[in-house]
Amino acid sequence: MGVVNVTPDSFSDGGRYVEPQAAVAHGRRLLADGADLLDVGGESTRPGATRPLVSEELDRVVPVIRELAQEAVVSVDTMRAEVAEAALAAGASVVNDVSGGLADPRILDVVAASGATYVAMHWRAHSARMADFATYDHPGGVVAAVAAELAERVEAMLAAGIDAPRIVLDPGLGFAKRGGHNWELLRDLDPIAALGHPLLVGASRKSFLGRLLAGPAGPRPVEEREHAHSALVVHLARQGVWGVRVHDVRATRDALAVVAALAGRPAGEPAGEPAGEPAGDGER
Repeated sequence: MGVVNVTPDSFSDGGRYVEPQAAVAHGRRLLADGADLLDVGGESTRPGATRPLVSEELDRVVPVIRELAQEAVVSVDTMRAEVAEAALAAGASVVNDVSGGLADPRILDVVAASGATYVAMHWRAHSARMADFATYDHPGGVVAAVAAELAERVEAMLAAGIDAPRIVLDPGLGFAKRGGHNWELLRDLDPIAALGHPLLVGASRKSFLGRLLAGPAGPRPVEEREHAHSALVVHLARQGVWGVRVHDVRATRDALAVVAALAGRPAGEPAGEPAGEPAGDGER
């Protein structure tokens, strides 16, 4: 899943692709590098980010989706039902909701009516306050909590009428989680996978990688974290995750080609056979 941030303030590439044609050109480059789908988002969810107006988010994403959907499978990265509805009408076939329906419960009805694939991330609060909710003191810690809270969201999705095979889950690295929480989740995704839905993981360029690679000057800069992320992609591929959300598609494809070669598979073949493969094949 290649990232197309149509935002002025995303943590990695904010402002580079805020103009529609720049975003479309970036999406085409990601496709040329081997992206299977493009994730178009108009709201930054970096820590402390201010939410745009609905009209701003619509103006950012709809023209880009309308153009890219003519040549690619496109997902819309949004928490808002109104934006999801407009994006689906413009040609998106996947809704990638970092809030899992908690920010705007009506989004579940929009997805159910459309038949789109729905990616639901573990989430506790908006960016301005999410650090206040990064506490996991109950037995089982962060892994048990994320699995239990995602299970509750799956129940809500099914109740809204979203078909089980169209649900993808995301553990939400960096969202109401400290660095140690992210590593705990990455070491043990099995309880989340046991919920019976494919997993999407978004670790690309995130701050916990920068802190891992910190030197005398502080955390490794955003643009210098790709080698560590590629190593993590190898780990995730060997666990059979459904997808990874990435900024550098070419580096990710290279890592996946190595995994496939070591396993004796063609380079484009999935690492595993996750249950409920969704239709559509159709810190941000």
